Amino acid sequence: MKKIYLFLLAIASGLILSAGWPMNGFPFLLFAGFVPLLFVEDYISRFRENFNKFSVFSYAYVTFFIWNLLTTWWIWNSTIFGAIMAVILNSLFMAIVFTFFHWSKRGFFNPKHANYLFVLYWISFEYLHLDWDLSWPWLNLGNSFGMFPKWVQWYELTGALGGSLWILIMNVLFFNLIKTLLNHQKSITKIAFSSLPILVFIIAPMMFSASLYRNYIEKPNPVEVVVAQPNVNPWNEQFVLPARDVINRNFTIIDSLVTPETQFVICPESAIQEDIWHHSINKSPSILLIREFMKKYPNLNFVIGASTFRLFQDEEKLTKTARKFSDVDKYYDAFNSALFINSKEEIGLYHKSRLVPGPEKMPFQQLLRPFQDFAFDLGGTVGSLGQSAERDVFTSVDEKFKVPAIICYESIYGEFCSEFVKNGANLLFIITNDGWWGNTAGHRQHFAFAPLLSIETRRSLARSANTGISGFINQRGDIIQKTEYWVPAGIKASLNANDEITFYVKYGDYIGRLFTFLSGLFILISITSSITNRKKLKLKRQQKG
Repeated sequence: MKKIYLFLLAIASGLILSAGWPMNGFPFLLFAGFVPLLFVEDYISRFRENFNKFSVFSYAYVTFFIWNLLTTWWIWNSTIFGAIMAVILNSLFMAIVFTFFHWSKRGFFNPKHANYLFVLYWISFEYLHLDWDLSWPWLNLGNSFGMFPKWVQWYELTGALGGSLWILIMNVLFFNLIKTLLNHQKSITKIAFSSLPILVFIIAPMMFSASLYRNYIEKPNPVEVVVAQPNVNPWNEQFVLPARDVINRNFTIIDSLVTPETQFVICPESAIQEDIWHHSINKSPSILLIREFMKKYPNLNFVIGASTFRLFQDEEKLTKTARKFSDVDKYYDAFNSALFINSKEEIGLYHKSRLVPGPEKMPFQQLLRPFQDFAFDLGGTVGSLGQSAERDVFTSVDEKFKVPAIICYESIYGEFCSEFVKNGANLLFIITNDGWWGNTAGHRQHFAFAPLLSIETRRSLARSANTGISGFINQRGDIIQKTEYWVPAGIKASLNANDEITFYVKYGDYIGRLFTFLSGLFILISITSSITNRKKLKLKRQQKG
């Protein structure tokens, strides 16, 4: 086969994977998205004397570069440098995983089933990619079903990694079927034998999901929630308008919706455009405005995003994220925070803890600290933001409801968000600001992932976006109500709280942990097998000589 055909197959894989991704994509295409690339790898494995050790990497990088570029190009709208690095690095990591699968396959003791190593390694990659300094799990395969929550109700058992596993197994099964046909093994028996697992693995999960969907009934436990979408332009208004004007935009939108029965008002990330210091938080003009608004509603609980700062006292131990004032010998920490305000004097604080690499977090900060002045070009800060050590939840005035304030990017981390539920959350709130990406697939993809979180935790969800899509989602992942993009809006709904714990919340990403362990085991097996085979080959050559 000419190498140009191998490149065309690699390109085909990238295009199929892109076509299966939200928002305009159809996730069933992902069931065959890796198949062309698997054929590339299979051909190189069979004729490896004609290729170098890194040939698979070059073709894999083509596939994953196309996939990353066509699905996450919109990052460019917020940060050019960040977009370039996200596409280049994420493609690199994916290509390395695929190449490692190829290398391991060579020494595997049962080559007939070696392609299932790809399933093990990819799941392990998605799991490990959730928790390190360059984490970017936006393209984890299980996220692709966000537009079709009725298909994946079993995420309450597996989380999104279960969806990734489904897609990967289907790719290997389709590859085996097509390879059988191409090898001219066209007997009815062999075709039926190869097709049966495909039909089972497509139909069975969907039937199980349909059954879960039909039989899941929310227990009545209503709470009235109002969500604000103020639509403050992050490019030319957010950092220019007076803080009072930004707060008043939220009040104007929600004023006619809030009633004495309203339990929660949710305003978006960065809705307070005032530097708030922890030691004087109750003296903040923005906080005073909110408290003034709430005087009419003693049972109201207010959730809102802000940038907050903590001053270190003299002789206090500094954190890794501490920053020094430029003009005095003092230090402080900066946070992307959610504030919880009600009639009680104490204000609840939660600091975003899954930070975006680049704008909010300097990867490998201790190593790269000398270069941090050059790290960020938009919306970011010098160094890394501080984080909350725990997944804090806030308790309503009447103590009936416990809620988190999941901030933006955190919402795509299933096991991370499940920690809020373990800590007592019976509703989920997301605050975000998706306007940086413009009218692209970015804000729509972000919203599409939210129903999956509702299914994983079986929690009703309210989402407040400054610019983007705000909405309400029930415990089955159905979108009850949503706003239009770039339109100021206030919406209200009655959501049912839920205190039951799902299997996924209880055990988290157990699939990822199991597959990571198995991957390590098979890596050792493949290395041992490869060394043994080389010794045998060397011995045979010596005997012949």
